[in-house]
Amino acid sequence: MNFFERLRGQKLLSFSLVLLTLTIGVLIGTLIQTGTRAAGQSASAPDATPLKIPNPVQMQNEFSKIAQRLEPAVVNISTAYVPKPTRDKTTTRNRRQVQPDEDDADQQNMPELLRRFFGNGGGGGGFQLPEDQDVPRAGVGSGVVVDPNGYILTNNHVVEKATQIKVKFMNDPTDYPGTVIGTDKDTDLAVVHVNRKNLPYAKIGNSDALQVGDWAIAIGSPFGFQATVTAGIVSALSRDIPGDSSAFQHFIQTDAAINPGNSGGPLLNINGDVIGINTMIASRSGGNQGIGFALPINSAVKVYNDIIKTGRVTRGSIGVSMEPNPNISDLLKLYGADHGAFVREVTPGGPAEKAGVKPEDVISEVNGKPIRKNQDVIDMISDAPVGSTIKLGVVRDKKPLTLNVAVDERTKVHAALYGGKTPTPQGDDSGPEQVSARFGITIQPMTPALKERAGYKGEGGVLLADVEQGSFADDIGLAKGDIVVKLNRQPVNTPEDIKKIQSGLKAGDPVAFQVVRPLRSARGAGEPTTLFLSGKMPAAVQ
Repeated sequence: MNFFERLRGQKLLSFSLVLLTLTIGVLIGTLIQTGTRAAGQSASAPDATPLKIPNPVQMQNEFSKIAQRLEPAVVNISTAYVPKPTRDKTTTRNRRQVQPDEDDADQQNMPELLRRFFGNGGGGGGFQLPEDQDVPRAGVGSGVVVDPNGYILTNNHVVEKATQIKVKFMNDPTDYPGTVIGTDKDTDLAVVHVNRKNLPYAKIGNSDALQVGDWAIAIGSPFGFQATVTAGIVSALSRDIPGDSSAFQHFIQTDAAINPGNSGGPLLNINGDVIGINTMIASRSGGNQGIGFALPINSAVKVYNDIIKTGRVTRGSIGVSMEPNPNISDLLKLYGADHGAFVREVTPGGPAEKAGVKPEDVISEVNGKPIRKNQDVIDMISDAPVGSTIKLGVVRDKKPLTLNVAVDERTKVHAALYGGKTPTPQGDDSGPEQVSARFGITIQPMTPALKERAGYKGEGGVLLADVEQGSFADDIGLAKGDIVVKLNRQPVNTPEDIKKIQSGLKAGDPVAFQVVRPLRSARGAGEPTTLFLSGKMPAAVQ
């Protein structure tokens, strides 16, 4: 081995030793650094104890008990409307599929404040299809099983016009076909049946026992989320919704959160009894704002019992139309009564007319029970069995009378006494000379031409050619075009008659106009109706 080979071997050995030394150093440094970091971590919270998850323990309260017991009895109802096929290919091709949510065009045309909350955006009915819009539609609502044999109480607007109804139960993926047994538009209720037996069902409560401030629990399918439970209190009772409820709907108001899709579901008390059927919300957005309305279960039970017996609801009527004047007490005093309902019209040939009831009678009692407002008469007579006889206490010409009146079916004798009428343009500046009178009115004698134009076939009367805005006459509801036939029960044939009666009145005296108002209705243009408008004589009149 020469000198150079030995030198090369020594260099290789030295390089190997240096490399080994560096490797060992890196390993030692890494170990030291890791140990230091671990020591630092364990020292950051030396007195902390690791958390442990305990064994599950049920925290029972009344709300959870109610939810567990009632959720199986509350169902999700999905509906569809499929129009019949048409031969018009253009119409079929241009039809659009309407989605069941807030983009529904029907919703855009609804009143902003009051919305029923069916699944298609909270619209005021199951489908609300215009007569000329026959398009596919779908939606979702709720219902409550009230009979183990598959009978379900829900809203009419949930199933109205539906060609397909599917019912889904909690924890059951099956869609069961539903059949409508009967509906009632006046209370917005319907009874649906599914072919199942031994179902869990809800217990019926008594809504007459409710008080403002009582707990209220709602269960339903808001926005399709089945078995949703919300709680609140009873905010008000016997709540009427002007323009959006019938004479047979006096709602329980609640702040329990209810939303589109809750419609038809139950409102429960703290015992888990059904006290109402959720029907409507007041909302500017279409969602919950703490004002919901449920039909009291006592009203719903009457409807349900009629439907399961006959498939329809039968209500009693005697055929009278009552004056809705808010100042009715002033009118009643003129007729010698301190309470009651003032009869404005009597249906020709109806039970009331046959028994001797006349316009301008005051109904003071029904079967011995005093009448405080018009609704009392409606409620008592509608609940009376068809074919029965009621004792009607009336005041006529300041004298009490008792009349026996047979009760007939409402649909026969009480059809559209209040509905479908809208005022026509009233008044005519032409004709006889116009005369200004107190109360802020301008009057003129009736002529044959004016009578014909107004559709007025009566005798006498004077025409209101104008009513001054903000005057006493305007305040009590008189309108241009009205025909005044009586003032304080005295006949009016000329403008001088009005002036003579006015001259004998002093501040605080009751003032009552009987007028004939030309109206348009489905039964013919210009058909008049009689109104009684009253108030107290002010200290100074215009």
